[in-house]
Amino acid sequence: MENIYKPYFDPDYESLIERIHPPRVCIDNDACQDCTLVKVLILIKVTRCKGYSEAPNGEPLEIKKKKDGVDSANKHGILLEMVQVLTDLDLVISKSYICSDGGWFMDVFHVTDQLGNKLTDESLLLYIQQALCANRKQQEISKELQARLGGEMNPRHFSTEHTAFEFTGTDRPGLMSEISAVLAELGCHVIAAVAWTHNSRVACVICLEDELIGGPIRDPKSLAHLEEQLENVVEAHHKSGERRGVRLIAPVAGRTHTDRRLHQLMFGDKDYENCCGGCDGSGDRIQVSIENCKEKGYSVVNVKSRDRPKLLFDTVCTLTDMQYVVFHAAVSSRGSIAVQEYFIRQMDGGTLGSESERNRVAQCLIAAIERRVTHGLRLDIRIKNRFGLLSDITRVFRENGLSIRMAEIGVQGERASGSFYVTDFSGRDVNPSTIELIRKEIGGTIIAVNKSSVPPTLAASPNSTAASRVENRPRFSLGSLWSQIERFSSNFGPVGCSK
Repeated sequence: MENIYKPYFDPDYESLIERIHPPRVCIDNDACQDCTLVKVLILIKVTRCKGYSEAPNGEPLEIKKKKDGVDSANKHGILLEMVQVLTDLDLVISKSYICSDGGWFMDVFHVTDQLGNKLTDESLLLYIQQALCANRKQQEISKELQARLGGEMNPRHFSTEHTAFEFTGTDRPGLMSEISAVLAELGCHVIAAVAWTHNSRVACVICLEDELIGGPIRDPKSLAHLEEQLENVVEAHHKSGERRGVRLIAPVAGRTHTDRRLHQLMFGDKDYENCCGGCDGSGDRIQVSIENCKEKGYSVVNVKSRDRPKLLFDTVCTLTDMQYVVFHAAVSSRGSIAVQEYFIRQMDGGTLGSESERNRVAQCLIAAIERRVTHGLRLDIRIKNRFGLLSDITRVFRENGLSIRMAEIGVQGERASGSFYVTDFSGRDVNPSTIELIRKEIGGTIIAVNKSSVPPTLAASPNSTAASRVENRPRFSLGSLWSQIERFSSNFGPVGCSK
């Protein structure tokens, strides 16, 4: 048997590095007139391996044909952690620079609140500092600080105290209603639910607890019976051979981000397969181009689309879950258009070598951008919480000929609130008289928003979007990106993580 030797690293080494050089978070309200700068500087354990080693200017010091791994100075997923903290607070990121070189990982974000104002609330600023550091140290934010923030905080994680139900499949009218009815019939109280639809596919995550005893459903027989009944409902809405998936998840340690999980479910369901053409009435298109630069050892991904909330999260989440590492990035919005550029490598240090791989990445990025684009009339619901509430709401929608395009509802104490985007079964606008009937049947407060808060769908270009280009001539410049990073990092203050 062949012996394989690997270098040994003391498990306390990384924590020692963080104690000596803790993550630094600087929040600057003076550098820019119209936004707050959030700057994060992290020294990450450097493990050089066979692959590309970089100088501080981004030039490769060594290029070897065999790439056994990427430089672990850029820990996989760390960029997504940073973006996730800001988007969970519903902050708008108008511009961002990301760079990882020489063992340092640095993010600079230009952020505002939803109204375009700088961030001035001291509790919010302290929360951002603690959250960005807590993600690195796997710590929890103090409950006192969370309470002070109140409604400004928007946690987007599955609770470890509830059972989670996930399903994917073909989007058909009435499916959500029947699933909710079965859950109520079997004594499952819905704590939260989120559903997305895209390209005739649907993905949904529902958090449940036992109505009789409270807390998660732990009995194996009850879980098996519940999963069997839910599988029967989903199967009844699908033809033989159609893709579908049903899964019940018992509470586990750690947290799962809801939006990220929905992206993963949609990706696993291959909703991106048809993202190759078509155009909506606005004529706007999502443009994705991918080029290889051998001189610097990167694949360069450029994305141009209509700007909207959480756009950066959606693209970074997709690249991360597809096992690509972002080494450098520049993101900005110009009016209503967002431009994103990423310098990436595979986990093994290689670039996107084949045309089919580049096409797949382009399709997946288009799908990620389109998934959150909303369709139809938005109904904001505020109502007293009761058992079977989701079943009642979705039943009323179905009986009045409405189809759910996107949904999000949650419970806070004795109140439930959420938003539903609905059309009629054929995808047309909802008749105003139907809304009045729904108000009477459901009760509570229902506000109809005529226009979606997110811009219309941006369809993919059949030629230039998914068909990416590969050019090996030296046309990329990391110098300009590095100069931006140096300019913002020069005034890092001595602001560190709260202990």
